[in-house]
Amino acid sequence: MINESRLKDLFERLVRIDSVSRREGAVSREIRTLLEAMGADIYIDGSGRHTGSETGNLIAKFKGNRDAPPLFLNAHMDTVEPGEGITPEFKNGVFTSDGTTILGADDKSAIAIIIEAMRVVRENDLPHGPIEVVLTTCEEIGLLGAKFLDRSLLDAAYGYALDTFDTASIITRAPAANHFQFTVHGRSAHAGAEPEKGINAISIAARAIAGLTLGRIDTETTCNIGFIECAGATNIVPEAVCVKGEARSHDASKLEQVTGGIVSAFERAIRDCPEKDDIAGLPRLESVIENQFPNTFIPEDHPVVVIAKKAAQNLGRELVSKKTGGGSDANIFFSKNIVTGVIGTGMRDAHTVRENISLADMVKTVALLVEIMGVHAGQEDEIPS
Repeated sequence: MINESRLKDLFERLVRIDSVSRREGAVSREIRTLLEAMGADIYIDGSGRHTGSETGNLIAKFKGNRDAPPLFLNAHMDTVEPGEGITPEFKNGVFTSDGTTILGADDKSAIAIIIEAMRVVRENDLPHGPIEVVLTTCEEIGLLGAKFLDRSLLDAAYGYALDTFDTASIITRAPAANHFQFTVHGRSAHAGAEPEKGINAISIAARAIAGLTLGRIDTETTCNIGFIECAGATNIVPEAVCVKGEARSHDASKLEQVTGGIVSAFERAIRDCPEKDDIAGLPRLESVIENQFPNTFIPEDHPVVVIAKKAAQNLGRELVSKKTGGGSDANIFFSKNIVTGVIGTGMRDAHTVRENISLADMVKTVALLVEIMGVHAGQEDEIPS
């Protein structure tokens, strides 16, 4: 029933349409035309005015042929750079780019898979309840589309995001993340003639960073400094430096503890600065702490897990629950009361010019999605809510 040639052509068609973050307008229009032709009711929410995208999130609603609660399916329309002028190549069953750009399998493989799965169930009158497809913008630059999604347009309470590589797993646990930004203000001076009159902002930031535990802190928690910036010449004592990073944990209390420890390290470095000038109020610290996304945790007896594993079993496959260290739109959907498991499309080496995906993996995920819809529609009364 799965039309591999049609799936292949659709994926190649989608990746040829440029859609780097905030420029998803063209691909959204193309997808809208396809889905409307399939009978979906289409809505574009107002998130674009918040995200800066050319368009809002695309929401497609399909009526079901079975009496079941609506099921949520998600992918994102945007890609990372270099993502303009993508030329897909297909050799030995594997898609790649020409090597000068990403491929765009993250996440257009998911969009193609969802569309093909919907075509299969509708062409063959296979059982499915109402389906709500949400294609977001700006996922790659902070999950912005999902953050500003108009939840009032949706009825579904659970479903699946297609946004990882492993086709044999379902991600049921993902960490929360805090982003931090510190600006250390010192005082400039001539570094050769009068260094004593300066307060070196870089030196203060370096003492703070040296006191941190970075990388993997434990099995649930990580911390990273990813950006340090200071403008100026080498013969000037630097008066300001900006430091950015993040902390992640599956445990909210650990995340709070680690984040608090980072703030304390910078405050201590300011307080203990030997060149401190109390009269001038220098050195001085500006800090911004923002929660990027909440953690996710789906119990094994939740319908999202039960349905997916039953569907895989029906296909003679095993689907295992996994946790991840990454975040996705699914984290944001949890905060909007949509329990979302993440399943894989087979994409590999995402965010690089080596990105690739096999057509066989995409076909496997189409089959799983079709079976998920069937299990959801036919066995809902037997599945715990």
